[in-house]
Amino acid sequence: MMRISETVKHLLIINVIMFIGTLAIGEGVLFYDWFAMHFPKNEVFKPWQIITHMFMHGGVTHILFNMFALWMFGTPVEQVLGSKRFLFIYISAGLGAVALQIGYYYFKYIPMEAEAFSLGFNHEQIVEVFKEGKVFRAIGQEFNEIYYASMVGASGCIMGILAAFGMMNPNAELMMIFLPIPIKAKYFIPGIIILDLISGLTGQSFFSPSNTAFMAHVGGALTGFLIMWYWKKTQFNRNRWN
Repeated sequence: MMRISETVKHLLIINVIMFIGTLAIGEGVLFYDWFAMHFPKNEVFKPWQIITHMFMHGGVTHILFNMFALWMFGTPVEQVLGSKRFLFIYISAGLGAVALQIGYYYFKYIPMEAEAFSLGFNHEQIVEVFKEGKVFRAIGQEFNEIYYASMVGASGCIMGILAAFGMMNPNAELMMIFLPIPIKAKYFIPGIIILDLISGLTGQSFFSPSNTAFMAHVGGALTGFLIMWYWKKTQFNRNRWN
């Protein structure tokens, strides 16, 4: 059995503590209001949620799958890169995940808000109108899905680590639980990212629950890839992370 690396161990502990806190304090609501990532226009949003949401999870299955992936892929990546570079990729991927997911929300939200503004509504009225579903029925549901969306989980961080693992071990053979066919990492990981991108753009979920933040997965993976690409390109000059 692969021995767990030090930073991965600490991340596992933090995630478990936050999950226990979610269950034990405030009937599962208080931690979500405080620490889940909310759409910035929502009054529940707080700046620290950009970081804290990475350590929150939506259920037992969610945290089990993420922590298993963190152990499986994070340990070999940390063993090669060291704790500082590993943690840099992990947090950066989480931030990249937030940036792309929230950016995608804004891309969809702004035209809807502009349409309502053109009809003479202010922001407070728009929220109330969409919430009650009185007008704009065609876009009211989508508006609510964005405005009241919350994002939790380490998936964006782990996708960045998965991208790093794939670049370090392109010929490693990986398998999905429900598709036990070995596929090399250089094909498997890009395939997963492409499916996430399609799911995010179309709303068609292939393997994950329909409420998954698919664009966050893409953002995390892209961030991890870009960081690894940069380090590989500059590994012999002063820009090397050590």
